[in-house]
Amino acid sequence: MSTTDLSQFYINGRWVAPSGRDTLDMINPATEEAVAVLAMGDASDVDTAVAAAKAARPAFATTTKPERRALLERILDVFSRRIDEMAQAISIEMGAPISFAREQQAQVGVDILTAMVADLEAFAFEHTLPNGDLIVMEPVGVCGLITPWNWPVNQMMLKIAPCLAAGCTMVLKPSELTPLSANLLAEIMDEAGVPAGVFNLIHGAGPTVGSAMSRHPDIAMMSFTGSTRAGTSILKESADTVKRVTLELGGKSPNLVFADCELERAIDEGIDACFINSGQSCDAATRMLVERPVYDRAVELAAAKCARVKIGDPSQPGDQLGPLVSQMQYDRVQKMIQVGLDENARLVCGGLGKPEGFETGYYAKPTVFADVSNDMRIAQEEIFGPVLVMIPFDDEEDGIRLANDTPYGLGAYVQSGDPARALRVAKALQSGTVNVNGAYLAAGSPFGGYKSSGNGREGGAEGMRDFLEVKAIALPD
Repeated sequence: MSTTDLSQFYINGRWVAPSGRDTLDMINPATEEAVAVLAMGDASDVDTAVAAAKAARPAFATTTKPERRALLERILDVFSRRIDEMAQAISIEMGAPISFAREQQAQVGVDILTAMVADLEAFAFEHTLPNGDLIVMEPVGVCGLITPWNWPVNQMMLKIAPCLAAGCTMVLKPSELTPLSANLLAEIMDEAGVPAGVFNLIHGAGPTVGSAMSRHPDIAMMSFTGSTRAGTSILKESADTVKRVTLELGGKSPNLVFADCELERAIDEGIDACFINSGQSCDAATRMLVERPVYDRAVELAAAKCARVKIGDPSQPGDQLGPLVSQMQYDRVQKMIQVGLDENARLVCGGLGKPEGFETGYYAKPTVFADVSNDMRIAQEEIFGPVLVMIPFDDEEDGIRLANDTPYGLGAYVQSGDPARALRVAKALQSGTVNVNGAYLAAGSPFGGYKSSGNGREGGAEGMRDFLEVKAIALPD
């Protein structure tokens, strides 16, 4: 298929015409021009894809661990050879600068597959309890996978790789904003020899295709990454068929900056951790909590760093920020910047409107608000753009209290020159992940959240467990 031919779905090992007749223009966010037309599916397409996955399930569920490892290794080989194509697709569909798209957005596919191969090799699908009973881990069945647009390969592969490793078959519905990378991934799966029906790809809107998947009686598990609102809807729609549901949802991640840290480095890295991917990351470090003795200096450093951030054409190499993914996302970010102004937060960099010279494209100004109180909307709601809020705190206890005062609990960051305190604070934070002094989770570590940030984990052996049922067998002595 042509990279921009989005007229067909990948079902049962073949590219097929969808039943749905609706289409959607795919917009390049840097140019605001339509670059492809996406066919949108309906409930009939869900039925067809699920039937293929159901038919393939018995044979694939009985494959051996070495067979599934070999399959993952073939996918890794093909993906590695086509990684530049993947980076180009991501850059076009979501505006990620090409260097970033290659080095991080596409590279995570290699990293996740590499880690999953190692984790699968070490995973024990059977073990005996001290009481003598045998525990067997078996594939849960047909899985429905729904992924977002912000890290398309990362989120697709965090679901697909453990699904295959566990012996499950699947139907994938990626975001309609980023179909190029999904179709390319389907080509990679086909080239790697994934058996027909094991991996199926359909496109469509959440309220139609996504809902049909959640309600489908032959889907045993739904794995969703996206907004908390959509996640709760999937939970409700899955209830009647008692599906297993894993959710990776929103975040409003705190970054605690203590006075004893290397302040300039901490602020520099903190801005990067907020603005990476143009701020469109669920675990972005969007709330910078700074110990009061160094707060004023931290605000100065943050304003200066923000002013140095480059905006640029995503098709050109470099470390610039690209546009937001869509007009809708741009409007959302602008609305929340206005909310910050209305709440009387102190604007120290950026603000409303587009950067000078970037009137075309969904570009937003990198923005920093200081003197924010934690009860402001800009401190509590996920903005999903390059917007940082800075909040002072008095001492360790106060910092932990403010960090945990959020409905979310996906990511957190700690900066301290005292390793004992950094670990103590990390353990006190209500968050699925904590990154200390510039470190970041490696591929193969579990990723997921507390509270409204979801349930279940993605990545590595812990992520694979979500795709497995546990069977206990009592055997005679």
